[in-house]
Amino acid sequence: MRFPEPPRAKLALTAAALVIAVACGAPDAALGHKKTQQAPQHCIDTSQAAQFQNKDVCVSAHVYDVVELKDGTRFMDVCPLSMPDAECRFLILSLYQDHGEVGELRRYQNQNVLIRGVIRPMHGRMGIMVSNARQFTGGPEKFRPNPMLLRGFFGQSDMMPVIDPNLTAHGRQRSFMNRYLTEQVPAKSSK
Repeated sequence: MRFPEPPRAKLALTAAALVIAVACGAPDAALGHKKTQQAPQHCIDTSQAAQFQNKDVCVSAHVYDVVELKDGTRFMDVCPLSMPDAECRFLILSLYQDHGEVGELRRYQNQNVLIRGVIRPMHGRMGIMVSNARQFTGGPEKFRPNPMLLRGFFGQSDMMPVIDPNLTAHGRQRSFMNRYLTEQVPAKSSK
């Protein structure tokens, strides 16, 4: 067995390392570029939130207080205590069922936070639902499937989540790529 010549082997290893580095998401490091400081993500202020209704944006806010209701719902008060409640137009809300994924919100009290989420109207105000702690680091909300589309499906069954009539047999052998519906291939002519 012959081994490749050293210059070719070195070139092949360098090319393989470059491909792996680019595939892993480090193209600048792979090409020898120095890493530069990225500009901070552009976040909107809470006063501009009404302009971005039903949009996934980053919001910059100062958390004055964290309030927990009797049912376990928590919200972060982003309006100063001197402002009347009727004038406060933005809130950050976390439901009880998301407590495990969100964690303790009191650590954000009296701090400036950057939070990503979809701005939705909530009882006459605009607000963001915090469903996962990754939203404080620029990550998305927790995915909540539409219950109308999951009718009769649960994860521990063998049933498919989507009922496609083209993929069921309906009492026959096969319905997809049925052997009776094949095209006839013309015979080869011999010369």
